[in-house]
Amino acid sequence: MKEQTPQVRWERRTQRPLLALAVLFAVAYAVPIVVSPASRSLTLACTAVEWAVWGAFAVDYLVRLVLAEDRRRFVRTHWLDLCAVVLPLIQPLRLLRLVSTLVLVQRRARMASQIRLTTYVAGAVVGLLMFGSLAVLSVERESADGNIRTLGDAVWWSFTTMTTVGYGDHAPTTGLGRMIAVGLMLSGIALLGVVTANIAAWFIARFEKDDVEERRQTEAIRLLTDEVRALRAEVAALQERSGTH
Repeated sequence: MKEQTPQVRWERRTQRPLLALAVLFAVAYAVPIVVSPASRSLTLACTAVEWAVWGAFAVDYLVRLVLAEDRRRFVRTHWLDLCAVVLPLIQPLRLLRLVSTLVLVQRRARMASQIRLTTYVAGAVVGLLMFGSLAVLSVERESADGNIRTLGDAVWWSFTTMTTVGYGDHAPTTGLGRMIAVGLMLSGIALLGVVTANIAAWFIARFEKDDVEERRQTEAIRLLTDEVRALRAEVAALQERSGTH
């Protein structure tokens, strides 16, 4: 059995703790938005938790970089992780911490072989719906021309945007809100493509399985027919011999 590298061992050991921290990040991100108006102490505490969780993922990236056998190749193949770590430092917007943490969680979750595609897609849909609603509510609620002012409005808007239905009854009016809308639309299209491809692959696999079974049965019938013909030929030969005697 091939021995695991230090990087792989680290990734296996830290996967669940990091996912638990991601849940903590989600709570810290949501509380100041849902509890409105939030007190200054609550907002500062949630902000500290967000930075701490993002910092944990940043440390995880650095540790994996140090443990990698080929660090240049690691940076090339994990460039999205690097961008997610660096962006909030360049421009410390709360939304960037959200995006970067979601990217890092998604990258780590993909490494887990036990997470099936269906579970991954379902989790991605719920995550995008929840965070998209919270993000657009946080930037649109205070807008003078905005019409997304409650969590219910934000969830409805996120759902119609992700499914590309777009009724138009609620729409972002700020530049940041429209950027969130673009991200949700692209994500919704991508997830719809994944779901469609997954269903098509299931049907193809099912048809191939039925086709293999049908070919196996056809071959068995052919072999049985050949055996019956050979048996008939032997019986006919025996009858001819007995008739000559």
